[in-house]
Amino acid sequence: MANKKEWLKGSFFKTLVKRLQVDDVSGLAAQLSYFFLLSLFPLLIFLFTLLAYLPFSQEDILNTVRTYAPDDSMKIIEANLSEVMEANGTLLSFGVIGTIWSASNGMNAIIKAFNHAYGVKESRTFFISRGMSILLTLAMIFVFIVVLLLPVFGKQIGVFLFAEIGQSDEFLTIWNQLRWVVSTLVFLIVFTILYWIAPNIKLKCITVLPGAIFATAGWSLASFLFSFYVENFANYSATYGSLGGIIVLMVWFYLSGLIIILGGEINALISERKKPECA
Repeated sequence: MANKKEWLKGSFFKTLVKRLQVDDVSGLAAQLSYFFLLSLFPLLIFLFTLLAYLPFSQEDILNTVRTYAPDDSMKIIEANLSEVMEANGTLLSFGVIGTIWSASNGMNAIIKAFNHAYGVKESRTFFISRGMSILLTLAMIFVFIVVLLLPVFGKQIGVFLFAEIGQSDEFLTIWNQLRWVVSTLVFLIVFTILYWIAPNIKLKCITVLPGAIFATAGWSLASFLFSFYVENFANYSATYGSLGGIIVLMVWFYLSGLIIILGGEINALISERKKPECA
């Protein structure tokens, strides 16, 4: 505890770096990447089976993933999804069970990482903790659908409404500029809720905004830069052969997990630095 108090007296950046080492953030991110991989295909299969009830296509779903995922990873995702869906096109029950169980394990790992960042133990019962993981997972699925609906369904609604006043062309121009901003705001809301609810500690919603803003901006930027790096400089296939796409996918998941945990560490550090002031 004495060492921890000494860290808090140092600069924010140095203290944060020290926390990342002590809390083994790199190892926790590796765990998250594993759970992310397990949950990816059940999630996409589940979404594919819902297409009959939703106003978008398989290509819309893949295009949303393609916005962030490296090209080599997309080849693996598309190939495996096509194979699974051709084998059995009615995988709704499997999708539900697989998505909820696998993805909730990933969410459970995130909860543990956040608890570790705040230095608290999980005192909630197994059913409450697992139930929270499942609810947060379902919320993530819902948000994914909303992000898909915004460019597709939202555009149709906007064109219809603006056509009534003869401004449909103007709306399309504005919407093309704003829809990505809206999607970013949706991600910000999701990260805010995640950082607010997941840790086993009472927090004010506004206190988790720094980590949520960092995670939103950091994840988008990291995904773009990593995709650019893979497409222009790295050649994982030369080293890993046919496994190159999977390695790229795992590295992307690792970076995503690292950023999510780092956002939690930022919030925890800010919270700890404010405690002496409130005492």
